[in-house]
Amino acid sequence: MILSESTILDAIRKKANRPLKVSELAKCLSIEDDQKRDFRNWIKHLSQEGRLIRLKGGRYGLAEEMNLVTGKFQGHSEGYGFLIPENSEPDIFISRKNVKGAMHGDKVVVRVDSKGRGDSPEGRIVRILDRNTEQLVGLFEKFGREGWVIPSEPKYFQDIFIPLKERNRAKDGQLVVCQISEYPTPHHPPIGKIFEVLGDPDDPQVEIRGILKKHNVRIDFPPAVLKEARKISQTIEEEEIWKREDLRSRMIFTIDGAMAKDFDDAVSIEKKEDAYLLGVHIADVSHYIYENSPLDQEAYERGTSIYYPNSVIPMLPEELSNEICSLKPNVPRLTLSVEMKFDTSGQLLEHRLFNSVIQSKFRFTYEEVADIIASGIAPVSSEEALESLMLMKDLSQKLRKRRFKNGSVDFQIPEAEIILSGSGQVERIQKAEHNPAHELIEEFMLAANQAVAQDLRKKNIPFISRTHAPPNPEKISSFNDFIKSFGMRLNNANSPTPKDLQNLLKRIQGHPEERVINTLMLRSLKKALYSSKDSGHYCLAFDEYAHFTSPIRRYPDLVVHRLVKRFMNHKCLVKERKRLFPLMSDYADQSTAREIKAMEVEREMVDLRRAQFMANKVGEHYSGLITGVTAFGFFVELESVFVEGLVHVSSLHDDYYLYMEDEHRLIGKHTGKSYRIGNTVQVRVQEVDIKKRRIDLSLSRKSGKKS
Repeated sequence: MILSESTILDAIRKKANRPLKVSELAKCLSIEDDQKRDFRNWIKHLSQEGRLIRLKGGRYGLAEEMNLVTGKFQGHSEGYGFLIPENSEPDIFISRKNVKGAMHGDKVVVRVDSKGRGDSPEGRIVRILDRNTEQLVGLFEKFGREGWVIPSEPKYFQDIFIPLKERNRAKDGQLVVCQISEYPTPHHPPIGKIFEVLGDPDDPQVEIRGILKKHNVRIDFPPAVLKEARKISQTIEEEEIWKREDLRSRMIFTIDGAMAKDFDDAVSIEKKEDAYLLGVHIADVSHYIYENSPLDQEAYERGTSIYYPNSVIPMLPEELSNEICSLKPNVPRLTLSVEMKFDTSGQLLEHRLFNSVIQSKFRFTYEEVADIIASGIAPVSSEEALESLMLMKDLSQKLRKRRFKNGSVDFQIPEAEIILSGSGQVERIQKAEHNPAHELIEEFMLAANQAVAQDLRKKNIPFISRTHAPPNPEKISSFNDFIKSFGMRLNNANSPTPKDLQNLLKRIQGHPEERVINTLMLRSLKKALYSSKDSGHYCLAFDEYAHFTSPIRRYPDLVVHRLVKRFMNHKCLVKERKRLFPLMSDYADQSTAREIKAMEVEREMVDLRRAQFMANKVGEHYSGLITGVTAFGFFVELESVFVEGLVHVSSLHDDYYLYMEDEHRLIGKHTGKSYRIGNTVQVRVQEVDIKKRRIDLSLSRKSGKKS
């Protein structure tokens, strides 16, 4: 028997009809003598993971057979919480009395006791497997000579007691980083010590640092990592160039945002008779970062670069991200190239991957390329660059048309762009521009990512795929019920294809309900993630897809580069596949977790900047669009400033309002007045709380519609 998590659990389910000791399990499962040490380690691992539960007397039983569920505890500010199971089972409500000292984020085992709120199950925590929190960010409140830290994140509902000797000279009201010394029990609060004093919470820079600390973002690079990065030569040896295809004479250039410094992709194009020859050239980061080196381990821990207004926390030190790996113009750079041949309709005919060296001729911005394409005027007197850009525009639009025809879903949801002044203050918040140059690069990167995934799958090489699962039937059914009020319906509503969704979005393009249907459709879909199983990308309608084009800022791309290079001219043997698969699974889980953390940080940074921007606008009136409705009120996006705030139900004084969840609507019990997602309302800025990143609004004129 090959020992793995799945084989051991399957064997226990089939053969062990009661909890057994390790020796008894080994005998029951016919484990060979030379496997017993590994078997013990697996049982220990499965116990730590909560898949097996260790009982009194050293016996192990299946959690599922004992009505036990393992997952993450998600706290609520009121002191209760929910278990988020590791499988796709419903969340389990945990009352305040059954929390048993768990903190938000802890991995716990819960016994399911009964049906709780509505139809959802209710349980109690029976074991805390893994504490997830070592440090917390919060406000220090002095209490006599000692004090308490009130966590900034409301999901941590226990305040942390700080003894006098652990205050570290923190002053009342300061934002601090607190290290947990003793975790809470059912009878005692957590105890901690002040690890770092961040400063006055009204200081914007202190708030930003507080957000980064709160999410345990690795801000500074360890000395060993910086030492390794500084040893890397900033010039390329001729010997290395001889090993590669030399593309330095070709018309190759980069197209990025105006503020970008880490250029990890460049493009080129040629017209060959009745075909386009597209080149996508990606910085060869794997040439400089060796597997398991300090640089590699740090990149793995970070998982991704984190971008927020006017700044970035990079995955790699600047010596690589902004220098030797960045495809700057007029200097040679090592790359991994994907050359793709398309026919005149945009159909991929063939592709190849190879090691290369390039020398970018231009560093274009999206705005420059959009102007060049629109005007047809050559940049800096380069007719060759103009010809390339016009060919690229032609091919990218054919690829885009073909992709949507095949079912890719094209959401039209505007994003906010925050513009800062030279002093770091928010100058304005505007709709981010999305022009034909953005579309051009999007299509080329999608094509390269897809080609690489197809290549790896064809060679039967385990890799990290970027997957997106089909939607939950219940959610998509609720969405379909909602859009019926607009006279719309989904084809194949029980299990729609991506093409069904795209056809709906095409039908509503330019209609008043376009924004609301786009938003609700997106909320009805699952999140994309990284996986060792290549199950395709639902929203793109791709059977194979991987991230390959951004190795400077995403760890999965770096891993995929290594695989492409390692097996470019060699087969992946069975023994190697067995070694790679669990490794890819670990990389995928880590990368997904780090991506989620980065998104949380970026979202909180944007919320902070929005609150700062609106702080001096209390009392001002705006027109806005209702973008979300909950039992406690509705969210309104202010049209002229691209900021979202909340109209709390308690501010609606003219009636008692009922929440109609399926209709995304609040309805007045007596007046029949309703507020539904997609409605336009007039609001007044009531209050702005920068610490809580909250903008409270109230209705300023007669709003709402009779239902």
